[in-house]
Amino acid sequence: MPGAILTLLAAAAVAYGVTRVGGVITLLLVAAILFVAYKRLSLIVCSVTLTALLAAYTALGATAWPWKAFLWVLLALLWALNVKPLRKALITRRFIKAYLKLLPPMSSTEREALEAGTVWWDGELFTGAPRWERLLAAAPPRLSPEEQAFLDGPCEELCRMLDDWDITHRRGDLPREVWEYLRSRGFFAMIIPRKYGGLEFSAYAHSCVLAKLASRSTTAASTVAVPNSLGPAELLHHYGTEEQKSHYLPRLARGEEIPCFALTGPRAGSDAASIPDTGVVARGLWQGTEIVGLKLNFSKRYITLAPIATVVGLAFRMLDPDHLLGDRADLGITCALVPRGTPGITIGRRHFPLNIPFQNGPIRGKDVFVPLDSIIGGPKMAGQGWRMLVEQLSVGRCISLPSNATGGAKAATWATGAYARIRRQFNASISRFEGVQSIIARMAGLTYVMDAARSVTAGAIDGGEKPSVPSAMLKYHVTEMGRQVGNDAMDVHGGKAICMGPRNYLARGYESIPIAITVEGANVLTRSLIIFGQGAIRCHPFVLREMNAARDPDHRKGLDDFDTALFGHMGFAISNAVRSFLMSLTLARFHGVPDKGPTRRYYQHVVRFSASFAFAVDVAMLTLGGYLKKKESLSARLGDVLSSMYLASMVLKHFNDEGAPQEDLPIVEWACRHLLYHAQEQLHGFLRNFPNRFLAGLMRFLIFPRGLTYFAPSDRLGRRVAELVTSPTDARGRLCRFAYTSLSPGNPLGLLQEALTLAAEAEPIEQRIRVEGVRTGRVTALDLPGRIDQALEAGIVSEAEAVRLREYDRKVMELIQVDDFAPDEIGAGAQSRTQPAAWSGADVA
Repeated sequence: MPGAILTLLAAAAVAYGVTRVGGVITLLLVAAILFVAYKRLSLIVCSVTLTALLAAYTALGATAWPWKAFLWVLLALLWALNVKPLRKALITRRFIKAYLKLLPPMSSTEREALEAGTVWWDGELFTGAPRWERLLAAAPPRLSPEEQAFLDGPCEELCRMLDDWDITHRRGDLPREVWEYLRSRGFFAMIIPRKYGGLEFSAYAHSCVLAKLASRSTTAASTVAVPNSLGPAELLHHYGTEEQKSHYLPRLARGEEIPCFALTGPRAGSDAASIPDTGVVARGLWQGTEIVGLKLNFSKRYITLAPIATVVGLAFRMLDPDHLLGDRADLGITCALVPRGTPGITIGRRHFPLNIPFQNGPIRGKDVFVPLDSIIGGPKMAGQGWRMLVEQLSVGRCISLPSNATGGAKAATWATGAYARIRRQFNASISRFEGVQSIIARMAGLTYVMDAARSVTAGAIDGGEKPSVPSAMLKYHVTEMGRQVGNDAMDVHGGKAICMGPRNYLARGYESIPIAITVEGANVLTRSLIIFGQGAIRCHPFVLREMNAARDPDHRKGLDDFDTALFGHMGFAISNAVRSFLMSLTLARFHGVPDKGPTRRYYQHVVRFSASFAFAVDVAMLTLGGYLKKKESLSARLGDVLSSMYLASMVLKHFNDEGAPQEDLPIVEWACRHLLYHAQEQLHGFLRNFPNRFLAGLMRFLIFPRGLTYFAPSDRLGRRVAELVTSPTDARGRLCRFAYTSLSPGNPLGLLQEALTLAAEAEPIEQRIRVEGVRTGRVTALDLPGRIDQALEAGIVSEAEAVRLREYDRKVMELIQVDDFAPDEIGAGAQSRTQPAAWSGADVA
C-alpha cells in the first residue's frame, strides 16, 4: 500500500514531467506510481520500487538537479514512514489525540447494533476491489426434498384453501379451518429445530414458503411470517435456557402456543432503544410463594398475533432500584416471556391495518408480576435484550418482509403480463403498446432484482452469515420495489384493479404495501440512518478498527493498532482515488473479472463504482466526521450507491446460480443497467450537494472524469423484456417461480396463465378474421362473438377454430369482468349482516 507521499510524488511528476520533460521516462515513472497505487502494494514494496525507478529517472538525466533533489527528499520521507517507531512518535501519537476529540460518543446500544451480525459481500463492496470469487464460490441456495415436498404439498393446499375476499371483507380473519391447518401442519414451526418437534427449514425454504403464501394472501403470509421471525421461538432457540426450550418450543411447534413479540410502543416506535416500558426487580407472590421477580408496566401497539397470542415476548428496560440483584440500578433492555393469562395483562383488542385483517393489536400491562426465570435465557441474560434483538433482526429482516414483498411482486408481474396480452384496445393487445411495455419491463426487472436479493441473501444465511447491513438494504429496497411493482400493476389493469370484489386479485395486495414500508423500521429512517450509518462503520475495512484502537484502555496496544489502521487507511483512500479515476477513464474495460460472457461488463462496472464509492466515503468521513450522521440526505445517497451495487451483485450471482439461461439475459441486463444507472445518479447527487465545493470538484474529477457515461435501460431492451413476460416463456416461469399459479377455479393466476397460453392459438385466428373478413366487408359484426359467427358462415374459419376462439373469448371475458353489488350490500352494516359466525382466535388456547 503506498503512503500519502505517493500522491505528492505522482502529482509532482505529472506536473513537472508534462511541462518540462514530456519524455517516456517521466511517463513510465508516473505509470509505475499509478500501478503501485492501483494494486495496493505494501509500503515497503512501494518504497523499493520507487527508489529503483527514481534512481533510473535521475541517472538518465531526465530532469534538472533541483528537481532531482526535491524528489529524493520526498522519497526519503517515504522511507521514514517505514520506520514504525518514528512515524508513531511524529505522526500517529498526535493524530490519535485529534481523532479522539472528533470521535462522537457511542452508547452501549449503538455499539451492540454495530457489532451485530457479520460482514459479508457488503464489506467487499466497501473495499473498492470486491473479490468476486468469494461471492461466486458460495453454494447456490437449494431446497431439500423435504422442503420441496412441503411447498408442493401443505403449502399448495393452504393456498387452495384461501379465499382472500372472504378473509378480508366478510370474516376479517382467517377461517377456523385455516388456523387449524396452519397449526397442525407446522407453518408456525419452520425455524424450530427438529429435536423440539419443528421443521428446521433452511432460511431459503422459509423464504420460499412466505413468497408463495404472499402471492395468494397477504393476511396468511403475515400470519405465518411472525412466529418464524424475530419473536419467542427465535430468541428461545438462540438464547433460552434448556428448560425454557424444552417447555415452550415443542408447544410452539405443535401450535399449542401462539406467540407474539411486543417491542413497539406509543412513545418509542423506530427508536426501540428508548422504550419506556419497565420491569422493576421487586418481591412479590408467585403461585403462593414470595419470590424476587419483576413487576412489569408496559404499553405496546402494532403487535402482530397479539389478539390471539397465548405467550407474549416482551422487551422492557429492567431496573433494580433496591439493588436486590447487585449494584446496578439500570440493567438495560431485557426480554422475557409472559403467559397471556398473567394478572395485569390487557390483551385481545385489534388494530385494522389498511383492510388487511391479520391479527394485530395492542398489549398493555399494569403491575404484571413474573419470576426472574421468565427472562429469556434466565437471570444471567438480564440487560442483554437489545443485543439479542439486533443480532436476530440481522437475519429476520432478510427473510420476512423481503419474501412477502417478492411474492406479491411475482403475483403482480405474472398477472399483469398475462392480462396485458389478453386485454385488447384499439384492435390490438395492450401488450403491444410501448407505454405498457415499458411498465411491464420495469415490473419484470424489479421482480428479478427482488427475487435475486431474497434468494442469494437467504443462501448466505444458510452458509452461516448474519448479514446485518444487507438486511437493512433488503428491507428498504425490496419493499420499495414492491411498491413500484404494485403501482405498475394497478396502472396496467386500470378499472379492473380498482373495483373491489371477489374478482379483484390486486387491490388487497396493493393496500398492504404501506404496511411493509412501515414495519420493522420505517423505510425513511432505514434509508437515511441505518444502511450507510451502520455500513460505514461496520463494513469499512479500517474505520471500526481505528475507533476501537483509539478507545483501547491499553494505550500502548491501542497506539500500535491505530498506527497500523491509520496508515492502511491512508493507502486505501489513495488507492481508491487512483482506481476510481483509471476505471472511470477506461470504463473498467481492462479490469479482470471471473465472467467472460455477456454479463462481463456488469461485473466490471460494479468494481468501478465500488472504487468510486469507497473513495467518496473516505473523503466524506474525513471532512465531515460525525456531522455526516446529521447530513441524512448525503448518507442516504451513499447508502443508495452501496445498495445498488449489492443488488446488482445479487442479480449476477442469481443468474449464475440459475445456470445462466440465455433467455433470461434481457431481464438480467435490464436489472443491472437500472441499478448501476441509479448508483451513478446517486453519486452525482451526492457530489452536487457536498458542502465543501472544492472537494466536491476534486471528487468529481476522480469519479466522473468523462462525465456521466452510464445510461438507463433502452426502450429496445424494455420491449424484449416485456415480450418474455407477456408470452408463456420459460423465462416468465423462472421469474415467477414459487408464486401460486396452479390452475384451479378459484385461482386467478392460474386462469390468467391458461388464457395466456390459449392466446397463442387464438390470436392468428382472430387476425385472419380481421384481414379476410372485416377489411373486406365480409364480416360486419362489432363484437367478437358476432364476428366468429359471420366468419364461420363465410368459410374464413373452420368449426374447430370457431369453437377454440369462442372458448378463448369466454375465458378472457370472465377474467376481465369486475364485480358489482346491490346498494344494500355495500357498507359496514351490510358486511355485518353477511359475516360468518364469529370466532375468536384466542380459542387456540
